[in-house]
Amino acid sequence: MITRLTPQDASFYRLESSSNPMHIGSLAIVRDPSPAEQPPRPSLDYERLVDLVESRLPLVPRYRRKVREIPFALGRPVWVEDAHFDITYHVRRSALPNPGSDDQLHELVSRLASRPLDHTRPLWEMYLIEGLSGGRRAIFTKTHTALVDGSSALEIGHVILDTSPSPREVAADAWTARREPGEVELLGMALVELAAQPREALEVLREAGVNASGIFGVAGKAVDKMVSVVRTAAIGAPDSPFNARTSRNRRFQVVQTDLEDYRKIRRRFDCSINDVILAVVTGALRIFLQSRGDMLTESAVLRAVVPMSVYVEGPGGDQLKPASEVSSFLVDLPVGEPNPVMRLSHISHATEAHARHRRSVRARTLVHMAGFAPASLHAMSVRAASTFAEHTFNLVITNAPGPQQPMYIGGARMLEMYPVSPLLRNQASSIGITSYDGRVFYGLNADRDAMADIGVLSAAVRESMEEMLGACVQ
Repeated sequence: MITRLTPQDASFYRLESSSNPMHIGSLAIVRDPSPAEQPPRPSLDYERLVDLVESRLPLVPRYRRKVREIPFALGRPVWVEDAHFDITYHVRRSALPNPGSDDQLHELVSRLASRPLDHTRPLWEMYLIEGLSGGRRAIFTKTHTALVDGSSALEIGHVILDTSPSPREVAADAWTARREPGEVELLGMALVELAAQPREALEVLREAGVNASGIFGVAGKAVDKMVSVVRTAAIGAPDSPFNARTSRNRRFQVVQTDLEDYRKIRRRFDCSINDVILAVVTGALRIFLQSRGDMLTESAVLRAVVPMSVYVEGPGGDQLKPASEVSSFLVDLPVGEPNPVMRLSHISHATEAHARHRRSVRARTLVHMAGFAPASLHAMSVRAASTFAEHTFNLVITNAPGPQQPMYIGGARMLEMYPVSPLLRNQASSIGITSYDGRVFYGLNADRDAMADIGVLSAAVRESMEEMLGACVQ
């Protein structure tokens, strides 16, 4: 089956450069079943993971397709089935020196996240990382943002998760790769399409001579619907260490916190969990900037691209699930405000104002997926962020809910899950946040040179949370 990339998919495909690989990553920590479990269950080894992924590929057919360019750039690239698809190329294994530490795992993830995907094959990779201390294993997945649109194409993390240790049955797949089209065939198809659409033909001819770098920051109308009408794109972002030329190398740090702490703050100050998370991040950013010797005035801000309406909360904030709509917008984080309650108040008012004017993308597919995983929402947020001109914001914060009950991969229980968001052009750091099974997990991805002190920011998240909790009892 040959399908043309949508205008927005093509834009994200062309955003990539050697120093800015455009894949969304996900790190899951799992533990094998205990020996005493009845009935006994085998451990999650490489062969079992390959079999699991291969059995679920019919649910994400794009994961067997690759991108082919049209000769002479006469049209957008197309998705074609990979006639030489090799599951063992995409599902790989690695190991830490046993017993491997969490720091060693994060260093390995930073190196894996630094490597661009192979554009001659389907745009995804998955790694089983063995040797982690305490009988744990890690699964690191990276998927190009052009592949995941959150509607017709979901991230593979949606389909390898199960709600019980017994993997659910999926209908058998009789897939065989079709013959790949040749260059002449692709060119002929493009010419036929252009002949039937004269207006598009003129547009293609006009753009054929434009350098691909000119596409950076441009997206199609469909993606623009993901972005708030309040863009403030004409206003430049404040200067900050979060805006710097990026290298090819990354650093990765994590933080985990308790979801109940956010609920406690939410109930105390009558706001949303989204607001509380942003307030905690803002406090952490303030501490980080001060550690660098920055002199912050009370009016100092950092401008971030953040998602909107990714959580639905029930009465008292005790229920948490993905919303049916997703959008993103620019918000000024008041890093200069010393009072944590005032920081939360500023953020709450800003998000409320944006909520009244936003336009959203429907996410019904995400909501109704069994074993909901947040990586698709993170990918959608990154896609929305890339529609903003690079000088208009300082960093990207993606925030998406995961399931609030234990989940399993091939019988192994998932203990932790961290997003690994890409760095956009001249963005030295990204912050990905995911809630799962009563906890909130932060994945901090950063340029290795520009943000060598990213560990300070991860420690600052905990300090900021303690500050917010202290404000609750005053």
